[in-house]
Amino acid sequence: MVSDTVPAPAPVREGKHAKKGGKPASLWTDAWYDLRRRPMFIISVVIVAVLLVMSIWPSLFSSIDPFNARSCDLATARQGPSAGHLFGRDNLGCDLYARTVYGARNSIVIGVLTTLFTTVVGGLLGIVAGYRGGVVDTVASRLTEVFFAIPSILGALLIAATFRGKANSILLVILALSVLGWPMVYRIMRAAVITAKGQDFVIAAKALGAGSGRIMFRHLLPNSVAPVIVVATINLGTFIAAEAALSFLGVGVQSPDISWGLMIADARNRFLEAPLPLVIPAVFLSITVLAFIMMGDAVRDALDPKLR
Repeated sequence: MVSDTVPAPAPVREGKHAKKGGKPASLWTDAWYDLRRRPMFIISVVIVAVLLVMSIWPSLFSSIDPFNARSCDLATARQGPSAGHLFGRDNLGCDLYARTVYGARNSIVIGVLTTLFTTVVGGLLGIVAGYRGGVVDTVASRLTEVFFAIPSILGALLIAATFRGKANSILLVILALSVLGWPMVYRIMRAAVITAKGQDFVIAAKALGAGSGRIMFRHLLPNSVAPVIVVATINLGTFIAAEAALSFLGVGVQSPDISWGLMIADARNRFLEAPLPLVIPAVFLSITVLAFIMMGDAVRDALDPKLR
């Protein structure tokens, strides 16, 4: 789903910022030291934090409840910005600012839950296939190639359209995006585990009699998860954009729920007459996707020793 290069896994090592007492700094300590000094990371984290608060407590940002029919007035449809309505009103006479604020919840929830699902499924399959190898790796890899052959948006569109009306629209979007989103995480985790399992700390754990489960989750996982975190962070923004695309095509989030993609779809027919109902959610969507991609890029640069 992303074309960015990802950092190779690395075990705990001597960092360039050692802890007090001469103790070696871990990869994560070095990465955190670098991230705190990257303006792009700080800016993206601030934006993401504001968006997360907005999605959890939208009432902090708007006193108007867009789900209340009394807050909409068709007589004032497509009116421009005013003192009581920062961005004006949409095609139904609803406050555009309030709908944009409340639309953040579904857009971000879909992105976060889809990212969690694809990361857990792809990560578990990747660590098992990479460590076990043989038939398990072959079968899992061939299955992954089948999913890779399906265009993501087209496949998600087909799934969402097929089951439309048979499940909650938000859950359906999460399912449609998750089914086709895990193979990238699988490949990243598998490659990281294959690289890490030949290192000395794994060989030592085997010599001490550690079982497969302990080796995979106590030794390989901590030393292979860094590139997966990078991909997951970037994918989160991609999933939010994909939700908007599905909603725009009419198979994503459905009314009376609100999402930025649905708002864009509702406003497209009157764009020339009233551009703000389309422009405002599109700007919020672009800023959100860009913030997550910027954060992922910063984390990638901090975790990749070759880019230091």
